[in-house]
Amino acid sequence: MTATLTDRYIAATVRSLPESLREEVGDELRASIADAVEARAENGEPLEHAERAVLTELGDPGILAAGYADRPLHLIGPKYFLTWWRLLKILLVVVPACAAGGVAIAQALTGAGIGEIIGEVIIVVLSVIVHVTFWTTLVFFVLERTGADTGARWSVDQLPEEVQHGTGRADLIASLVLLALFAGAVLWDQLRGWTPSDGAPLSILNPGLWPWGIGALMVLLAAEAALALAVFARGHWTMTLAWINAAVAVCVMSLGLTALGLGALFNPRFVEEVFLAKGVGQDAVTVLAVLSGLAIIAIAVGDMADGWRKAARARLAA
Repeated sequence: MTATLTDRYIAATVRSLPESLREEVGDELRASIADAVEARAENGEPLEHAERAVLTELGDPGILAAGYADRPLHLIGPKYFLTWWRLLKILLVVVPACAAGGVAIAQALTGAGIGEIIGEVIIVVLSVIVHVTFWTTLVFFVLERTGADTGARWSVDQLPEEVQHGTGRADLIASLVLLALFAGAVLWDQLRGWTPSDGAPLSILNPGLWPWGIGALMVLLAAEAALALAVFARGHWTMTLAWINAAVAVCVMSLGLTALGLGALFNPRFVEEVFLAKGVGQDAVTVLAVLSGLAIIAIAVGDMADGWRKAARARLAA
């Protein structure tokens, strides 16, 4: 059944409240909205328009929830606090990651060692986090003190869609298909290779990884598939399953980064024919290694965060 605007509004309001308050606040809010809508309808206003008008008058559900929980929004001020917080979260995800990638590539091109690269990345990321937080906060501080109008208005259209917390058959099939495609590509690369212009089969990954390195990767992919089946059988993510998922992701990341650090991830012939033989230079090989390392870390960390996020949402919905 499709959730109504009222259902979505109440869900958006109570999801950040303590569990002990959710049912009481939800019932109270639903009754209040129904009374206000009925009053408008008795005056001849269409039900759909009356519902939107009532919810718009109630305002941002985040601010309403803060009032129910007696949680002040005073860091910036109630007018701009939620806008500041939402923007800051986006910036803290995007900007430090971009800075880390740029610094890592720049350091690698200067011939810095892995320890020096990691140290410089950490310093820059911490500096970027401080600057992004400070300047974003300062901008909203100035906006509030000067009484400037950002033009940002909450509306019913901003309500989040109804979230399905269970894990469906489509999710399971998608996970298994993606794992199978990745495993198939790796095995094809090792056993058959790809055919470049000269017609000689060429693998991208180092043939020396076969059979033990590739075998370990296949075991970890099988563990990911078993985890997807366990989540489907349970009907939702749990913290136990999320931690198992994190452990598998760490193993995959460690395997990839170890091979990369030892210079054993890519086929030397692939590097020679695709990069060095065409006059691209050693710098391109260095950039390839850095980008590969960042991609391995990003995929693993993203997979871990996704598991924890889904487990947390399932626990809140319980």
